[in-house]
Amino acid sequence: MSAETTILVAILLPLAAAVSCQVFGRLGHPNLRDLATPLIGVATFYAVWQLGDGVLRGGRPELVLFEVLPGVELAFQVEPLGLLYGLVASGLWIATSIYAVGYMRGHHEKNQTRFFTFFALSIFAALGIAFARNLFTLFLFYEALTLLTFPLVTHHGTSEARRAGRIYLGILLFTSITFLLFAILFTWRLTGTVEFTPGGILAADTSSGLVTVLLLLYAFGAGKAALMPLHRWLPNAMVAPTPVSALLHAVAVVKAGVFTILKVVVYVFGLDLLRGGAASLTLMTVASFTMLMAAVVAIRQDNLKARLAYSTISQLAYIVLGAAMATATGVLAGGLQIAMHAAGKITLFFCAGAILVATHKKKVSELDGLGRTMPWTFAAFFVASLSIIGIPPLGGSWAKWYLMVGALETGFPAQAAFLGVLMLSSLLAVFYLMPVVVRGFFAAPPGGDGGPSKIAEAPFLCVLPLVLTALLSLALFFAAPDLVELLTF
Repeated sequence: MSAETTILVAILLPLAAAVSCQVFGRLGHPNLRDLATPLIGVATFYAVWQLGDGVLRGGRPELVLFEVLPGVELAFQVEPLGLLYGLVASGLWIATSIYAVGYMRGHHEKNQTRFFTFFALSIFAALGIAFARNLFTLFLFYEALTLLTFPLVTHHGTSEARRAGRIYLGILLFTSITFLLFAILFTWRLTGTVEFTPGGILAADTSSGLVTVLLLLYAFGAGKAALMPLHRWLPNAMVAPTPVSALLHAVAVVKAGVFTILKVVVYVFGLDLLRGGAASLTLMTVASFTMLMAAVVAIRQDNLKARLAYSTISQLAYIVLGAAMATATGVLAGGLQIAMHAAGKITLFFCAGAILVATHKKKVSELDGLGRTMPWTFAAFFVASLSIIGIPPLGGSWAKWYLMVGALETGFPAQAAFLGVLMLSSLLAVFYLMPVVVRGFFAAPPGGDGGPSKIAEAPFLCVLPLVLTALLSLALFFAAPDLVELLTF
């Protein structure tokens, strides 16, 4: 199968999964519906994996569908950053689809066919973003992802869910149309092209002020990156079922935002244009502020999913910070953080969902002693927390290390301050994640030393994926050299 065909197959397979969900669901075969999604997920991941060999050899396989306007095509190209994001989205889709079966059934959720259909369609949009060859294609699939995840956010149909959906659509559509689309049109006006080009497409003599404004338009226009103060959609979206939270925080949505910023920095601005300039320093400051403030807010959240939501906002800022450094090491760190954070954060949300299914508890203050009756869930939470914090030998430690190295390479007089921000944010992560583990394993349960006798682990299909993704956080520590090789371009 040619590379062009493989790209097309990888993008279309999630559409096939969506159709399968509808067919089997409407025919009354929920078991076939729930089996089809992970099987097609495996096929999708394999197709994306097959593209890696050519990319590692320096190739950039591409597929052009048609020309929309003179010089503007709906086209796809696989390069290192896009391949990494594609592997993360398609790979974790497998784990999430298995987990979702256990969660949706264990929690007796309604409208499961609709849920799995839109979940598959969201992966379709995510892969379109990952492989976009130009800004037009990226924007098209970026907007599609917003619209396709809206039914997932509002899945429960309650007034709270509808309110969260309005905030979700309002912020994400406002930022993308007002800022991102304007930035793309302005870039086209300046350069006459929207193609992603190694080294960037902006002229080397573009004024510093214009570069700064344009970079901020892209950064805040990618509202899915949840930079403060355009972050409120993310905590509000936690009203959705936990598998949706996993999709939002680890697999597709937020990663689409930070991936867009990374891609624009590398292929629109170019590292040479940004390095050491006012635009770089400004975005690094915005990312650092978001990183610290979100971590402080996370510590104060008693609702477990809300705490993890603000943790995500803080951890995403690491990726934006890496991009803003405008150094090869910074971009490498940002790419690594996409993969490392995805594995760790999806595990944490899987654990939160498993706790909800087994105990109906949502608050951190209610978790005392549960680690004794749910050891697999809380052990996985512990492992994933260490990765998020950046403790070896977990994958997240590599991203934090390269971010610190990248900060030293920026040459800014304030580089020591950015190093301090990185270390302080990691310390804050200890304070918002470790209390869950300590309460679970070491606090006395409400029912006495014997613990709550009727509580046990969540269904097997909930527990298995969270154990596997926790092990993935460990495996990524040892796979880091291969990821570094991929991202060194």
